[in-house]
Amino acid sequence: MENNNVIKVALVDDQLLVRSGFRMLINSQEDMDVIAEAGNGREAVATPLMSQADVILMDVRMPEMDGIEATERLLDPSKSAAEGPKVIVLTTFDMDEYALSAIQAGASGFLLKDAPPEELLESIRTVNKGDAVIAPSTTRRLLDHMAPLLKKESTQGNKELSELVDSLTRREREVFGLIALGRSNPEIAEDLFLSEATVKTHVGHILAKLEARDRVQAVVIAYQTGVVSP
Repeated sequence: MENNNVIKVALVDDQLLVRSGFRMLINSQEDMDVIAEAGNGREAVATPLMSQADVILMDVRMPEMDGIEATERLLDPSKSAAEGPKVIVLTTFDMDEYALSAIQAGASGFLLKDAPPEELLESIRTVNKGDAVIAPSTTRRLLDHMAPLLKKESTQGNKELSELVDSLTRREREVFGLIALGRSNPEIAEDLFLSEATVKTHVGHILAKLEARDRVQAVVIAYQTGVVSP
């Protein structure tokens, strides 16, 4: 009998040993199940089950098709983040530009390849819930590291992004600032003395106004427009 509460996970990595380790760890959890695997991006895109996963763990550097192109192809830009799989990119600290490209392709966050097992499992659960930026410490360190790159790259589009940010109400701007700091909905509710339902509504309005696919994209916009800086 299928349990609807089980998080369906897919693995995309060209190293069989890495995939085997992830599979054993994930399948040892009562609330997770590996439903698909692929050895490179091309295989991933050609695997029908990928689109049924809740969370995809995606390596960046792979032969034939890298994780960035695979992420772009697997995530339908016309759909919101809630409608398709969420992608966690497996990265290392020397890959700033890859990490940035992955987020722009629609990834929901990063995980360092040598992260401890608990952090991997927690990240899958966090991303699946969709109410917090994945592993804030990792994502935050990488974004801080990439901030100059983000600023430089977005100079042309900055005016348009700034106008979108300016369209936020005062309360939405407060919530946006806290999202940018990696706060979850319950934490934002506590900080601003609001109900979680109200925060959820604000977050929905913010993502719509910023034309952001999900919270991670909203955080990138915050860095690009100087709402938050390292």
